[in-house]
Amino acid sequence: MTLIQTVYERLVKAEQRGEALSVKLLQVLEDLQNWTIASNNISSSNSSETSAILRFLPVEPNALLYLPHLREHQESLKPIVHLGQRRTGVSLVLGVPTVRRQKQSYLVNTVSSLIFDLTPAQKNDIVIVIFVAETDGAFVSSVTESIQKSFPDDVKSGLIEVISPSTHYYPDFTNLKETFGDSKERVRWRTKQNLDYSFLMLYAQHKGTYYIQLEDDIVAKSGYSDTIKGYVQQVVTEQWLYLEFSQLGFIGKLFRASDLPRIVEFVLMFHKDKPIDWLLDHILWVKVCNPEKDAKHCSNEKAKLKRTFKPSQFQHVGLHSSLPGKIQNLKDKDFGKQILFKAHNNPVAVLSTSLKDYQGHSLDKAYRGEDFFWGLTPVKGDHVLITFSQPQTIKGYFFRSGNIETNGDKFYNTTVEVLPNDASVREQVEKGQLSCCRPSSDDFAVIGSFVNGIAEGEVDGALREIAAIRLVVQSDSDVWVLLSEFLKLKQTSESHKDLNNNNNKQKAKHM
Repeated sequence: MTLIQTVYERLVKAEQRGEALSVKLLQVLEDLQNWTIASNNISSSNSSETSAILRFLPVEPNALLYLPHLREHQESLKPIVHLGQRRTGVSLVLGVPTVRRQKQSYLVNTVSSLIFDLTPAQKNDIVIVIFVAETDGAFVSSVTESIQKSFPDDVKSGLIEVISPSTHYYPDFTNLKETFGDSKERVRWRTKQNLDYSFLMLYAQHKGTYYIQLEDDIVAKSGYSDTIKGYVQQVVTEQWLYLEFSQLGFIGKLFRASDLPRIVEFVLMFHKDKPIDWLLDHILWVKVCNPEKDAKHCSNEKAKLKRTFKPSQFQHVGLHSSLPGKIQNLKDKDFGKQILFKAHNNPVAVLSTSLKDYQGHSLDKAYRGEDFFWGLTPVKGDHVLITFSQPQTIKGYFFRSGNIETNGDKFYNTTVEVLPNDASVREQVEKGQLSCCRPSSDDFAVIGSFVNGIAEGEVDGALREIAAIRLVVQSDSDVWVLLSEFLKLKQTSESHKDLNNNNNKQKAKHM
């Protein structure tokens, strides 16, 4: 018997053993679901008794098999949920593990990219699970506070969750065997990473239909949510183990949530031996490769179980790896160019600003939908002024600062103000007689402000027609500012007629 046949038979036996263990696991999970359903039907008077029963349900049998140290602590597989509403029933679960980095954290920018242009409906059908893969309480708290401060509304709605493991989850890494020429530190890093992915997948498996593995140093392509869902619908009835929405490492791999227990079991079985992307390839090999046929046949068969979508929807941006001292200049060549601004059909207006634009990214171009506006560092009192050629009856407004690549260049502590066209309305504003707003300078009324880089709101009908709208910076900023969506007014039908007439006049001038 050849060596490769021997290895093949051992892998087949390992898969058979894994399948048997998976059946047991699924039975335990089904029992747990039944207990949960039953607990929901028990009256509140019996809730404490139900909780006591649930605490003594058996834990994952395969995890205990491959991580025997967990037997000493019954709740060591139970995640600590720091933020979130425990949302379930969504289409997409995005898993984002994060760890302490020596040089720079990319987490907030990564999350900003993931939610940058999601619609309310898309936000309701996604949950982003941030797994702080550390047991240092102070570090976990600092990450939790950063996410809460940066995304308060998304945490409150249930879009974002932050979890961490028990202090007893990780084993002793000091006696790991060095393999493949890797240093002890690298072997520890990749072993812990396997355990991080496994913990996150086990937590995510019941939260949605599909699970996407991400990292904490990536950027998402604009519109990725609809793109991914559209492609999944095309191949939903076909056989595949995972879909690739990035070709780098383990980034952008989409799995059916129902497949996660078996994948986790395989990873745990060999978590000390190889990195996660190699193990994923081995799962494919075990499933479809025939040792009596050549490598080309094997590659073709594996390709049937993994589908690669192009262009890639996620790009790696981190320079400093989570492995101390490692520089990681990895880029996905199939990511392509980002959509850096969105154009809107704005009313004819005269524009002015006290901000100096950068490299020709002017206010006029942005307003016309030809580019984004990029200005140098704002100071208190800087402004953007839009004076309409004809007064507009406006129901609402929307401004987005930053874009999916430069999402740190935002308006901070900046108000949205309007100039009522009617003198009597301006007088009411000045006297504080309108509850919708407060007076500003030059007869303007403050109606809103930027929050997390976005200014959006309704314009009270009491203000009647609006002659101008402006953005006013209320304090010095530390960063430049970029406007990627400009105005996007919600107008009355009468204003739409005026807008169309103005546009027709503009077109006539150029005929």
